[in-house]
Amino acid sequence: MTQIEEERLQRTAPVPRPLESRPRGDRPTFVIRPAPRWPHLDIRELWHYREVLGTIVWRDIKVRYKQTFLGVVWAILVPAFTATVYVVVFGKFAKFPSGNVAYPSLVVAGVIPMQYFASALSQSSMCLVANLPLVTKVYFPRVLLPLAAVLVPVVDFLVGLPVLITLMGLYGTWPKGVQLVSAPAFLALALVTALGIGFFLSSVNVRYRDVPYIIPVFLQVLPLVSGVMYAVEEVPTKWQWILAVNPMTTVISGWRWAVLGAPEPIWPQAGLGAAVGIALFLIGLTVFRASEPRFADTI
Repeated sequence: MTQIEEERLQRTAPVPRPLESRPRGDRPTFVIRPAPRWPHLDIRELWHYREVLGTIVWRDIKVRYKQTFLGVVWAILVPAFTATVYVVVFGKFAKFPSGNVAYPSLVVAGVIPMQYFASALSQSSMCLVANLPLVTKVYFPRVLLPLAAVLVPVVDFLVGLPVLITLMGLYGTWPKGVQLVSAPAFLALALVTALGIGFFLSSVNVRYRDVPYIIPVFLQVLPLVSGVMYAVEEVPTKWQWILAVNPMTTVISGWRWAVLGAPEPIWPQAGLGAAVGIALFLIGLTVFRASEPRFADTI
């Protein structure tokens, strides 16, 4: 290139403006703040990372059924087998009360939401340790991991519903009113409760690896104190209030009322269970937020 061409190029090339002289609107501003440690969910940030959430959920669903012979059929076999054992042991031999609902329908209607809760609780409690490379090397809202863990078992729940619908057709236990529209609200309570406990246990599991040993013991007892094998309304009133402290009692009683036409829940007791579920969510979120800055260093 000749000297004349270089001078011509210098005259025609745009002259960059100093950063200080640029309009303020042309310069993006990034403010770095510590994560709030009070129970707060940044909905706008979660929406921004919605594709990350979808990717994690889809990955976990594929991993769940990868290299399985029966695939999603397990989502039908597990509640069907569990309900069969309950019907034989607690219905035929122990004669647990079922109220005015056929016992097989009563049990399956309790097993399906309980299976969802158990799976959601187990996965959300282990989500941070199971995703160690993501936690230590990539930035994203950490609450997405427990949230994805409680969304994945929804697939199993939906696949298992035909078992309940089949029994509803055989025994004629159909919903008797518009209460069917309230069924998602009771399932949402199960999701919120599992998410809150998952927040707490996943935070604890980062430091203390005893959580995987505690959860199976807890889940073995939970169906007995949630009314899975019996009609809660047949229990003496003083015990009903004790059982009502467990949010899953409200979930199962309300779900049966919505889809089977079982007796209506006692709403003060249902309100107590819902309040405990929301309190567990807030406590778990508070612990999760307080521990979040130390996850990468501790894990």
